[in-house]
Amino acid sequence: MNFLELVQKRQSCRAYDPTRPVEKEKLDRCIETVRLAPSACNSQPWKLVIVDDPELKNKIAAAADSRLLGFNHFAKDSPILVVVVREAPNLTSKIGTLLKDKPYTIMDVGIAAEHFCLQATSEGLGSCMMGWFDENKVKELLGIPMKKRAELIISLGYPLDDKLRKKIRKPVEEICSFNGY
Repeated sequence: MNFLELVQKRQSCRAYDPTRPVEKEKLDRCIETVRLAPSACNSQPWKLVIVDDPELKNKIAAAADSRLLGFNHFAKDSPILVVVVREAPNLTSKIGTLLKDKPYTIMDVGIAAEHFCLQATSEGLGSCMMGWFDENKVKELLGIPMKKRAELIISLGYPLDDKLRKKIRKPVEEICSFNGY
């Protein structure tokens, strides 16, 4: 499929087949796309913590589950959870962040995470980026240093259903203009 078709096919998967494991080769290709992702000043300010141990994965899923708000119940059925940790930037990126008042490391982590999810889609896998979770609990469970940020959890697995949902998006005129705001 071409790139636009891939983007159209990628969606947040919230129902996984818990009996179907993700093949190591597919996971490795998803990881490789993160390794190759661009970043400000080639800083590569990320680390992926792959959680595939079922007991630990369920504890991480519980830290992402919000009964009150109804968020992320599906994470427990995903065979793999990937915690995306924001690492310190290199000196050049750090200086650029200070001088330009732009959070380059956050942008870089977002780019890397989307690379992962797009590759997952091309592999026939489902994924969902989750930002709502008990970060301190996740860091404690995984031994992530407290000074680091666990920015996202990505669920990964085979979707129960391959049906594409209709994407509800703003019209182009609301998100794009030429030669001026």
